[in-house]
Amino acid sequence: GGQAVSTAEAVRLINREKAVVIDVGDAAEFATGHVAGARSVPLATIDTAKEGSKGLPSNKASTLVVVCPTGTRSAKAVAMLRKLGYDNARSVAGGLKAWREANLPIEKSA
Repeated sequence: GGQAVSTAEAVRLINREKAVVIDVGDAAEFATGHVAGARSVPLATIDTAKEGSKGLPSNKASTLVVVCPTGTRSAKAVAMLRKLGYDNARSVAGGLKAWREANLPIEKSA
């Protein structure tokens, strides 16, 4: 409960709390489009993702905004991240689809 946030709330967290955006879609999905500034940490790699790399932040108190294409995998990812100690992880409801519909910035990887 209370783990999923709207796109508007996600933007507020990014702007005010310097939240780190974690995209848990796979590498191909990430390349075709992701939230501007997001880090790619595919769902399957969360348990093995090294802290402090370009993946998960080393500071577990960091606010994490977790995104996937539809919001399904990000909800699973948040549960995993909380087990790892990231208590401030939040899933974006509706995922990248909702992000696009809200006309929020999207980047593509070359």
